[in-house]
Amino acid sequence: MNLRFDETLLNDNVLDALWDMHFEQCTPIQSACIDPIIEGHDIMGVAQTGTGKTAAYLLPVLSLLDDGGFPEDAVNCLIMAPTRELAQQIDQAMQGFSYYLNGISSVAVYGGNDGSRYDQEVNALRKGASVIIATPGRLISHLQMGNLDLSRLSFFILDEADRMLDMGFSEDIITIAKTIGVNPKTGAKSPVRCQTIMFSATMPDNINTLAHTLLHNPVNVRIAVSKPAEKIQQSAYVCYPPQKLRIIKHLSQQGFVSKSGDHYDFKRVIIFSGKKQRVKDVNHSLLQMHINSGAMHSDLTQAERDDVMYRFKSGQLDVLVATDIVARGIDIDDIQMVINYDVPRDVEDYVHRIGRTARAQRDGVAITLVAEDEIWLFRKIERFLEYDITKNPLPETLGEAPEYKPVAPAPTRKKNWSKGKGRGKRNGNATANGNKSGKRKSNNKGNGNSNGKTQARSDRRDYHKKKENNK
Repeated sequence: MNLRFDETLLNDNVLDALWDMHFEQCTPIQSACIDPIIEGHDIMGVAQTGTGKTAAYLLPVLSLLDDGGFPEDAVNCLIMAPTRELAQQIDQAMQGFSYYLNGISSVAVYGGNDGSRYDQEVNALRKGASVIIATPGRLISHLQMGNLDLSRLSFFILDEADRMLDMGFSEDIITIAKTIGVNPKTGAKSPVRCQTIMFSATMPDNINTLAHTLLHNPVNVRIAVSKPAEKIQQSAYVCYPPQKLRIIKHLSQQGFVSKSGDHYDFKRVIIFSGKKQRVKDVNHSLLQMHINSGAMHSDLTQAERDDVMYRFKSGQLDVLVATDIVARGIDIDDIQMVINYDVPRDVEDYVHRIGRTARAQRDGVAITLVAEDEIWLFRKIERFLEYDITKNPLPETLGEAPEYKPVAPAPTRKKNWSKGKGRGKRNGNATANGNKSGKRKSNNKGNGNSNGKTQARSDRRDYHKKKENNK
């Protein structure tokens, strides 16, 4: 049974913020992680996106920082995220959870910004923000420029570690870990270990290797992958690769009729591909078909990505062609159709992708285009789901489809991993006061905030007292 937040070791200031946000019950990952983190354990958590991982690590860390005993002129917590969008989302969650916390500041550090934003990051990093939320590439840049001192870091958190490794950040993570606890001026290493927390949606061999490198006697938490929502009507077209774009053209002209007889127009559609070059090519082909589409991938600047997402969310674009950066951590409630242009290699990626539709009590369809050499991957997904996904007949004008018979995959070569060890130190000084340049501080509002905190605490305790009396 999952805990209530007030049954955990979280302090009253964090509980008051959760009360105001109407959060009462922990998710399974939160129930399993909050108290062990507060007790000082390293964590290896495996859970898919949407299970509450951000709160599972952010709440206990904020509670500890608020209790005091950390240096005011140092970075106390470093959170690594694979994408700018996830870094922004974590930063937004930080603002809500830290509403009643005094002197805890944060800064989000990611690429694709203008010079003024970079200067703000430099100021915040040099003066010591309480919490830094960063993408690996940008943080490495600041480390190389001497803008960041991690010698007194107390918490090192890797969110969506599998995605970071898939994106090629393995060496960056090891480099960052090696600077933790090291005085940048003298090179002296602290003997005190930094508490390290890793979350991943999957547990491949390279994540196991990284965990063994960075974690010390971790508490292992594994939350089973959830099946897709029942409202998602899943189906597939088995086809040859050249037929994939022709299927999309057919869907754009005719729409799609689901098993239940519902008709879906080609609007509010996301098309996923695992490769950014393919995303560019597919989007170019759609534009040539006069389909109102846009592309989202890692080669875009932050301003370009923000513009594409704004135009899609506002309905100016009918179709978004995207890599898996949109599959996790991006909430758009009215997606009608998800199309997998290629079959994802991991079951979890399939669940994340199609989970973009049928949200907020809506229905939706998920269509996967399965080439002959992808059948074995799709069968792996069906084994996980424990049922056969409907195979749609190809439109007559497209010709014949390949037989649904798996072709054995080619053998892959294992990657070598360099080992590194991150260490840090927890100091016994007070937390910072005041809002420092370039940092975002918790949203304090003087007496009004204090009164709100008192009222929230009173309301929360009265509520639980009445609940106990009514049992």
